[in-house]
Amino acid sequence: MASAPGTDTPSRRPRPKRGEGQWALGYREPLNANEQSKKDDNPLNVRARIENIYAHRGFESIDGGDLRGRFRWWGLYTQRKAGIDGGKTATLEPEELDADRFMMRVRIDGGQLNLEQLRAVADVSVDFARDTADLTDRQNVQYHWIDVRDVPTIWDRLESVGLSTQEACGDCPRIILGSPVAGVSHDEIIDGTSAIEAIERQFIGDREFSNLPRKFKSAISGHPGHDVVPQINDIAFIGAVHPEHGPGFDLWVGGGLSTNPMLAQRLGTWVSLEDVPDVWKGVVSIFRDYGYRRLRTRARLKFLVADWGVEKFREVLETEYLGRTLADLDAPEVPETPLDHVGVFPQKDGRFYVGVAATVGRISGTLLNQVADIVEAHGSDRVRTTPMQKLVVLDVAEDRVESLVAALDEIGLHARPSQWRRNTMACTGIEYCKLAIVNTKDTARTLIDELEQRVPELDTPITVNVNGCPNSCARIQTADIGLKGMLVLDENGETVEGFQVHLGGALGLEAGFGRKLRQHKVTGEQLPEYVEKLSKTYLKERDGDESFARWVARADEAVLR
Repeated sequence: MASAPGTDTPSRRPRPKRGEGQWALGYREPLNANEQSKKDDNPLNVRARIENIYAHRGFESIDGGDLRGRFRWWGLYTQRKAGIDGGKTATLEPEELDADRFMMRVRIDGGQLNLEQLRAVADVSVDFARDTADLTDRQNVQYHWIDVRDVPTIWDRLESVGLSTQEACGDCPRIILGSPVAGVSHDEIIDGTSAIEAIERQFIGDREFSNLPRKFKSAISGHPGHDVVPQINDIAFIGAVHPEHGPGFDLWVGGGLSTNPMLAQRLGTWVSLEDVPDVWKGVVSIFRDYGYRRLRTRARLKFLVADWGVEKFREVLETEYLGRTLADLDAPEVPETPLDHVGVFPQKDGRFYVGVAATVGRISGTLLNQVADIVEAHGSDRVRTTPMQKLVVLDVAEDRVESLVAALDEIGLHARPSQWRRNTMACTGIEYCKLAIVNTKDTARTLIDELEQRVPELDTPITVNVNGCPNSCARIQTADIGLKGMLVLDENGETVEGFQVHLGGALGLEAGFGRKLRQHKVTGEQLPEYVEKLSKTYLKERDGDESFARWVARADEAVLR
């Protein structure tokens, strides 16, 4: 082998760059088991097998590739077997963790429900899901204990009122977040409902987009209050006014959390309401064609955006997929924090909407039927789910507002909750989730009850997000107090449920990820005392109306422990 001039070291040819599985660059062969499964059979096809085989023969008849893969395209995840502790989450094989029941996710695009739909969702919960029905931070309703033999009947019930579980999970375009107050808010710049409906009608279930590198999260809101948390979505269209073209949308791409959190970036473009579906299709197509498929840990749009930069991403979108140039747009104002719409607010038509907090999203079908009865009795037919695990009732006459508020309060849905109840969120946790390590819903509920007694004087929002594993379904990195579930040692050296603490995360004007305290972990039992001490120290040391996140940024780490 020849040596390079002036050396005794043999020259080497540069090693070819390893492919990332990008279809547009010719890497069409599957590079992992997930990609092979999707190539073997389009996941949407599994519905026929559920209806014609599995619903008749039961759980034991389900093919493994369908069970832990393709079922997700129809909103079905295997549920965690009861009694398996968090220490075994990462050590057992999937079949050892599987119960013979399912979580089922109902997609509610834009969070929009009429009372017929709300009652259908409630009745499915009562009849088939042991009365479970969680409000998620993606505007879905999530059931547990679903038997595969009941799935076709559930689909019939939901689809008869215009709802679906199609692509509620899986490597596909999932639910499209929308403003809970679309069409009624005084502050709304433009109503994005028609764009959400067009995308759902044209592209959800379209096999052109049913095999993406991984999940794809969308948000469309004409409200300037960031009520769909745009900074952590793969794509977001947020209401903005162009100086020449008028009301439309500001386009953001590449947000996402999990173990490698990244905030979405503005493309600096204005998009008209009519063009939203076409631009959405273009961005999803880029993800499909150029997204990384080799490693699941990098198979999200955020990694492509980070590697390309927004200038190249916009250029590819305009030249390869749209065939036209989008209008430039200067950055609109960003709210200090995202709105949750909890409380009583006037609509632009003279009526009112009422936003209520359910405790960490944990409700039931029985409660949803009660909600439907209360809402109907107060003259409304429209309810909205929110990305904050809340419910909003629209179209309430002024003289019926207080009666509605009182009736909902009686069943545990509060229009005027404490700061703790309003701002605490929790994921599903170990009760049902196979990825979880700790209990989240019960822990968060107990924490709220304790803090309402210990720190009733809290007069400003402190968000507390409780997650059962590192995947951040409850958005721990963007919370004031983010709690990542893990096993820790207590004072006696025993292994118990606990949390890694993240402090000072935020979305909105000063968006950023929480400060992880080195080696600082809190047991579940210590949690109320820790948050009490932390919040009281903040209230004592804050400078005027200084936010919790700003205080954390300047506080000494010793104070935060």
